[in-house]
Amino acid sequence: MNPLQRAARRPTLKDVAALAGVSMKTVSRVVNGEAGVAPAKVSAVEQAVRQLDYRPNVTASSLRRLDGRTAAVAVLLEDLANPFSAELHRALEDVAHEHGVLLFAGSLDESPEREKRLVRAFTARRADALILAPASSDQSYLAYEVPESTPVVFVDRAPTGFDADAVVVDNMEGARRAVTHLLEHGHRRIAFLGDLPSITTAQHRFAGYQEALRAHGVPFDPDLVVHGLADADRAARSLEELLRLTDPPTALFTAQNDITVGALRHLQARGLEHTIAIVGFDDFPLADLLRPAVTVIAQDPTAIGRAAAERLFARLAGDSEPCRTVVIPTRLIVRGSGELPPFRL
Repeated sequence: MNPLQRAARRPTLKDVAALAGVSMKTVSRVVNGEAGVAPAKVSAVEQAVRQLDYRPNVTASSLRRLDGRTAAVAVLLEDLANPFSAELHRALEDVAHEHGVLLFAGSLDESPEREKRLVRAFTARRADALILAPASSDQSYLAYEVPESTPVVFVDRAPTGFDADAVVVDNMEGARRAVTHLLEHGHRRIAFLGDLPSITTAQHRFAGYQEALRAHGVPFDPDLVVHGLADADRAARSLEELLRLTDPPTALFTAQNDITVGALRHLQARGLEHTIAIVGFDDFPLADLLRPAVTVIAQDPTAIGRAAAERLFARLAGDSEPCRTVVIPTRLIVRGSGELPPFRL
């Protein structure tokens, strides 16, 4: 969608004034909650606002002038309590601080509805840019919600239906490497414990799991696959069911850090932490202090955050080159849990 199309879809203060039959100044006073406007005019403006679905324009921005004045950037991530999101947010904050800019942040909890509500809230509060790790499968709605001149940078997940810069990792390759590591240590019964299947990163990690099995001639067994594990407790319960199989897994690929934590808790409760091999996607605090220490495919949220912030501030400084996607590499950290040999329960 080109800028003219985007602008045409977004009603302006002038449109509200014309529909309500009042001046633009009156509309501005009503929208900003100022007193002294006749009740009839307030009613007419409010009705026009509802009819047009008008939202305040945020194109005026001290941030774009980069003149040292206080400004704000909205950051919407999966879950600010999650170690990955927390470290990513800190990296964004550090770069923003260098530019004299403040961040305000929100957690999406993998809810597309919450994503849209928070994006609308960011727009209403006149933030000057948006950094988004989307929960929705289609971000085309941003063409209407966010003014054309407002920079948007995606992190962790690339956009769908909306043209913007993005900073991501190669999730498929990272997962392929994790499962290949287990295969190279003799495992053939490798379970996949994954996040919500609607999440693109979860889809790519599952694809990497399947690709590694194919490359090593290992048949795919759907009984070893569990999707939709949104938290550690669900991961623990699903693992208990997997271990009851006639031919249970000898190794686990856990495709998100909360899932890894849930699986580890269950293994330790059953005394199986030295029996079942595990490689997790995403590192987490104290993973190196467990026994055995946890082998992971580590992302670099600090690098992701800094790269995203650099793209954003380049856009605010006037960079008009085509949007691009920056890919940050993952790395395999070998610690012990992923090197356990196959063992029959």
